Amino acid sequence: MSRLIRKSYAELTPEQQATFDDIVANRPVKPDDGHIGGPFDIWLRNPEMGKRLVGLGGFFRFRTEVDRRYIELAILVTGQFWQAQFEWWAHEPMAREAGVPEDVIQAVKRGDAPDFEDDGDAAAYAVAHELYNTRTLSQKTFDKAVAALGETGTAEIIGVSGFYGLVSMTLNGFDVELPEGATPPFPA
Repeated sequence: MSRLIRKSYAELTPEQQATFDDIVANRPVKPDDGHIGGPFDIWLRNPEMGKRLVGLGGFFRFRTEVDRRYIELAILVTGQFWQAQFEWWAHEPMAREAGVPEDVIQAVKRGDAPDFEDDGDAAAYAVAHELYNTRTLSQKTFDKAVAALGETGTAEIIGVSGFYGLVSMTLNGFDVELPEGATPPFPA
């Protein structure tokens, strides 16, 4: 990380260590290193914030009612909007694994409007894209989203878009670097 002073586990406060331990419980991280990656090292600086954001992120990644495919698509729209290198790098394979079609992934990456065969994909994209680009949601887009995703699913897509906006701003604000050898998805 180019803007965050890296600390070893021993240099973390006891509260930061406890939050670190909670975050890495299910992640392949060396406990003595003190480095988690992504936005987590930044959030760890304030353990209370870290716990809350990791909990909210866990909800959006694993406990929404709307299909994971639509969550990942909204995350990609967010990452593309913010040109968040790390965010896109981390979530492109997750989106593919969740079933987002390759042509949709590549269109979003380029900033183009994809052609959709799935109404849920179209709705998740439209909600995230419209909110980022117009700062509002038209009644037409809202109605189509509710028809495809339900009211709860629409709320979750709006929420995940906002949460990953925060993630993207954190990554960009601290200039979080990609892992060594990773290719940046967007021009520098």
